[in-house]
Amino acid sequence: MRLLHTSDWHLGRAFHRVNLLDAQAEFIGHLVTTVRERDVDAVVVSGDVYDRAVPPLTAVELFDDALHRLADLGVPTVMISGNHDSARRLGVGAGLLDRAGVHLRTDPAGCGTPVVLADAHGDVAFYGLPYLEPALVKDAFGVDRVGHEPVLAAAMDRVRADLAARAPGTRSVVLAHAFVTGGEASDSERDITVGGVAAVPAGVFDGVDYVALGHLHGCQTLSPRVRYSGSPLAYSFSEADHRKSMWLVDLGADGSVAAERVDCPVPRPLARIRGTLEDLLADPALVRHETAWVEATLTDQVRPADPMARLTGRFPHALSLVFAPERAPDDPDVSYAGRLAGRADQQIAQDFVAHVRGTGPDEREQAVLREAFDAVRADDALREVAR
Repeated sequence: MRLLHTSDWHLGRAFHRVNLLDAQAEFIGHLVTTVRERDVDAVVVSGDVYDRAVPPLTAVELFDDALHRLADLGVPTVMISGNHDSARRLGVGAGLLDRAGVHLRTDPAGCGTPVVLADAHGDVAFYGLPYLEPALVKDAFGVDRVGHEPVLAAAMDRVRADLAARAPGTRSVVLAHAFVTGGEASDSERDITVGGVAAVPAGVFDGVDYVALGHLHGCQTLSPRVRYSGSPLAYSFSEADHRKSMWLVDLGADGSVAAERVDCPVPRPLARIRGTLEDLLADPALVRHETAWVEATLTDQVRPADPMARLTGRFPHALSLVFAPERAPDDPDVSYAGRLAGRADQQIAQDFVAHVRGTGPDEREQAVLREAFDAVRADDALREVAR
């Protein structure tokens, strides 16, 4: 059975101030063409279909168009909700869409109930594990600890139990939206840290033939059977070096996996350039970036006049301007944002306690801070569900 694995469409998202709807529509057309021309048997979409819980109407219309075009091909599609989606909204009409071959899996209670498709070699069971917010699902899954690993492990226990009751030789595919250990993050994913931990070990998914992951925006292979497709478009300059693609996966009669990357259309390349303003404007090596979306980091000791206006004279698609004068890390003029860059909320809070009190928080106080951050995240998730 040939699968096309994709995820993280983030329909409705912009890139800085650039509307990406046309680029997202081009990607949908490319996906449909790939399904038709490469004889795909099933499409799997591993979450974050939309960029936010209440997407703009134009994004909903594009999603509707994608569903119709996939259904017209007669190729089944299995899709889960991600942490950016409203599971309840995305799942509206799921029962009716099932009849058209579009299988939306947004309810955590259905983790152990697969979509079963067949080929010449027998059945393939597709298990959809939508994004599982630990604080919201731990009771339903009967786990005592709030965390990504225990709830995903409980969901996978349901998957393995159902699979064990099926005919011998039934192959299995799991769709999941999670941060798996070994994956490389970028700046455009929303933080899902719970209890100080964001990642789960890949071993949680043992026992199935292929795991189609979503959440991280870079295409990655954690093992031959566990892969991220990544997002089809770049959503931050940290993805400037990404090769955006989908996985074309051939699932053999014995459950073996062979995978090929299928490149996605690139609306415009990204470039990150760094130096003084005068150097950036004069450097002949930067000619190749004059048509790219550009993030420029200026290292001038004194902020130059009208830097963006001058940059866009050479780089008309410059979108982001960062000031980073070359200074020692302990220089008092280093910006507050610069001092906090790359640090987790928990660490920032702990350092604040140390700054105010003279000593950092002990283990009990660190636990209190973790619980506070987790409570805020859970409350945000509940508010999104209720909207």
